[in-house]
Amino acid sequence: MGKDKKEEAIFLRKKITLLRAFSLLIGSMVGSGIFISPKGVLQNSGSVGFSLVVWFSCGLLSMFGALSYAELGTRITKSGGHYIYILETLGPLPSFLFLWAEFFAIRPANSAVVSLAFGRYMLEPFFAPCAAPVPAVKLVSLMGYYMVLTLNSWSVTWSARLQTALSVVKLLALALIIVPGMMLLAQGHTENFQDAFDRQSLVLDKLPLAFYAGMFAYSGWFQTSFVREELVKPERNIPLAVIVSVITVIVGYMLTNVSYYTVLGTQDVLASPAVAVSFVQRAFKSLISVVPVLVALSCFGTMNGGIFTFSRTLFVASREGQWPPLFSMIHIRRHTPLPAVMLMFPLVTAMVCIGDIYHLLNFFSFSRWLFIGLATLGLIVHRHRHPELRSPFKVPLFVPVSFTIICLFTVAMSFYSDPVSISIGCTMVLSGFPVYYLIIRRQMSDRCRNLFYFLTHKLQLLLEVVQQEIKTY
Repeated sequence: MGKDKKEEAIFLRKKITLLRAFSLLIGSMVGSGIFISPKGVLQNSGSVGFSLVVWFSCGLLSMFGALSYAELGTRITKSGGHYIYILETLGPLPSFLFLWAEFFAIRPANSAVVSLAFGRYMLEPFFAPCAAPVPAVKLVSLMGYYMVLTLNSWSVTWSARLQTALSVVKLLALALIIVPGMMLLAQGHTENFQDAFDRQSLVLDKLPLAFYAGMFAYSGWFQTSFVREELVKPERNIPLAVIVSVITVIVGYMLTNVSYYTVLGTQDVLASPAVAVSFVQRAFKSLISVVPVLVALSCFGTMNGGIFTFSRTLFVASREGQWPPLFSMIHIRRHTPLPAVMLMFPLVTAMVCIGDIYHLLNFFSFSRWLFIGLATLGLIVHRHRHPELRSPFKVPLFVPVSFTIICLFTVAMSFYSDPVSISIGCTMVLSGFPVYYLIIRRQMSDRCRNLFYFLTHKLQLLLEVVQQEIKTY
């Protein structure tokens, strides 16, 4: 009888196996970044050699961060990623500021960038050699985003299966770039690596921007921490999935960049709006129509992973009382966090319609890395406060310490590199202060509370959602 009751109960099921966790990480890391970021890394690092050093350093830094998050995931048993780690270790104010910046700035801007990349690459074969019309790109971008939104509202299992399938597509897309590049390198085409470390072109104050571009391509190593409660055997599977996926991506990215530089010179990479397409035009003309589609599918997988994980942040924030209670509710038949999934719909739509928002990435890279640095600082604090806790996975202390220092140093340096964008990002974070003290900390009046309950009740009936009935953490 107890088993039947559990099967009928409303809660988020443990449906993410080790393979699905691995696919979620690969699918979130290998997105549009490796096909777009090489230009940003090269521009700000100054030479081929230094750009490869930046790519490897970003991979190593991502591994340090991923290992720190793997330990946090075994210490703190709730889903919610950065948000829950900051809340549990540093307190409610910094966690709310993260939620505020993430919801109104970081996540919609990132989703819009990936959606627009999806739209552009999807239409590329139909309009080549001309550029696809901007309204058509926006329309296809929104259609792709809405498809992923619908799938995540419909089924956890199907969105996880899609992620697994698209992870295979992503690795295939990388292989199509790596193999011809390595073949040319083996034949002795090393001319683009002459004077690879040109010290005169290295500008130190631009390095944080090179790191932002590289870390944008790797970002996604933290995704399993968002779905901690839905993972099968999380104590074993989080560290395993993290280590295997980050090593796979580091090797893949290094070989991909070496392939790019074997075929394309420095000027070609800097002049190209889409490095992967320029590469294929030069090296593999018969595949010219295939690669844009593979890149588009890769972006599609990143959109899917982003919606899948961020909806869990809103779900947990709502459960912790820092977001309206409607968003911690689950669909009674689908067992998906439907309101949390749907909430991103208006903001991403608006940002895609506004248009070319690539310049937004600098604002929001600042906010993202500030809060990731605070989360790993939280691990150090948590270890100090709870020495009695025996974590099943523990990293050497220098890993979170060095990761935190590099993150916060890069954030501080970026004020010097790009003061205008970073000041706007900083203002966005600080605008959460009055909201926290006026709304979250203060008790609502009876009239406001009654209106709030009335609206929540009506939306609950409309969406067919209820609070989860079994504690999953």
